[in-house]
Formats: sequence, C-alpha cells, structure tokens
Amino acid sequence: MGEQPIFTSKAHVFQIDPTTKRNWLPASKHPLTVSYFYDGSRNSYRIISVDGTKVIINSTVTPNMTFTKTSQKFGQWADSRANTVFGLGFPSEQQLSKESSQEAPTSPQASSVNGTEDEKGRRSPPIESLLKSNNHRINPVKKWEQELRTLGESNARLTAALQESAGTAEHWRNRLQVCKEEGDRLRERIVELEAQSLDISKEREQNSRLSQTVRLLEAEISEKEQELERLREEVRVIPGLLEQCEGLQQQLQSAENSNAELESRSKTLKCNVEESRQKYGNLVKELTTFLGILDGKIDELHGFRQGLAKLGMDN
Repeated sequence: MGEQPIFTSKAHVFQIDPTTKRNWLPASKHPLTVSYFYDGSRNSYRIISVDGTKVIINSTVTPNMTFTKTSQKFGQWADSRANTVFGLGFPSEQQLSKESSQEAPTSPQASSVNGTEDEKGRRSPPIESLLKSNNHRINPVKKWEQELRTLGESNARLTAALQESAGTAEHWRNRLQVCKEEGDRLRERIVELEAQSLDISKEREQNSRLSQTVRLLEAEISEKEQELERLREEVRVIPGLLEQCEGLQQQLQSAENSNAELESRSKTLKCNVEESRQKYGNLVKELTTFLGILDGKIDELHGFRQGLAKLGMDN
C-alpha cells in the first residue's frame, strides 16, 4: 500500500537541547507545515516538516515509540534514529487532539492519550480500519486503482510542494540570512541587556546604601539644627548675661574694696586689741601690786585697830 497522507497542520517545531537534554530549542521563529503519513504495511507513521529547503523533521513513528501530550497544546516523542526528541506546539488543543488521534494507537506507553494495551489490541488506526471496511465492498482491482489514484494525488501534491519549495528557496535563504543576522543582533542585545541588568543591580544596591546614608545624614542634620537653635537661644541670652556679669564685676570690685577696708580695719583692731591686752596686763600687774600693798595696809590697819582696842580696854 505504501505511505498515505492523512493529516496536515501548522505547528511550532522544537528539538531538545543536546547539551542540557532539558531545554527546548525552536527550529523556526514561525509555525511550520507538518505533514503526517501512514504506512499500513508497516503499521507506522511518518512525520515530515520542511522549512524552505531544510528538512526539519523526517521521523518514522513505530509502535515501540511514544507520542506524549505534555500539555493541552504540546506533544513530544523521542526518535532514536535521529538521536533527539521532537516537540510540536499547536495553536489549539483540538489540533493536538486530532494529531494525537492519528499517532496515539502506535504508542504503548502514553495511556492517557493512547488507551490501555487491551484497547490497542481491539482497535486499528483510522485509515487502516477504513481500508479494511472498503475491502469488503470493492473488488481488488478497484482497490488497487484507488490506491494508485491516491498515490498519484500524493505524488502530485509532493511534486507541487517540491516545486513551490524550489521556487521559494532563494527567498527563504534570504529570510534565513536576515533571521540569522537579526538573531546575532538579538544575542548581542541580550548580552548588553544582561550587562546593563548587572549594572542596574549594582546601582540599585549603591542607591540603597546612599539612601540609608542620606537618611542618617538627614537625622544628623536635624540634630545639628536643633543644637544650632539652642545655641541661638543662648546667644540671645548672652547680652543680658554680659550685663549681669558687668554688674557682678562691679559688685565684686566693691566687695574687694570693702574687704580691703575691712582687712585694714581688722589689722587696726588687732593692733588695738593687742595694745589693749598689753595695757590690761600692765593694769593687772599694777592692780595685783596695789592689792598686795592694800593687803599690807589692811593688815597694818587691823593691827592698829587691835592696838587701839587694847589701848581702850587698858584705859
């Protein structure tokens, strides 16, 4: 029977990054035409996608391979012969579901899309089921004629596609060159933006430190302004304090003068007191001498009195 075209769609084509084995690398910046073929004799599918003259995908999906839906609009499968993993991103979930319905029966692992092992054993691919149904209604000659017409139409479409691809090859080469140049400019711009991002991060950190320094300086300036206002208040009081100081100086001078005068008077008084003490001492001495003389005179008078008394008694 050979390969028969069963479905054509537009999708973004990706290949796994051979270095990281994690990131997807886009095969083109725009969606590509993806064609699907079924080979009933081999029970396999083949997916082909061409970007200009460059073959992006030429992968045969056999029953031992798995086509897995990883999201509502994205599916992927591993091609061991190409040593890579392909991914297709569709604009709608319906297109992915349509594509999955064509390929899923050959995948024994993606049960969420393909069904269980028992279900796989009970159902056949849509094209093969249709051909088996037609075998019961038409004779072998008509079946081969139909297959030949189908192959002819398929070859005509492929020839037209190849002619169209050849006619637009130069255009796509120019577009590819433009895209490469634009990609180079974008890479350079990305490097510049990354460098600017680092500079911006450093500037942000520096601005943060400067903002903190400015806040500290503003607080210090506020304290200085308060201190300056207090000093201004003190300066306003200084003239009165100077006047009070002058008055106090005058009072101090007067007090010093009075103190000098008092000291002079004190010295004079001390001299007078000392002189008085000397006079008092002399007076005491004279008084003592006088008392001694007086006592002697008193004794004499007493003896004279006794003599008079005795004399009177004798008379």
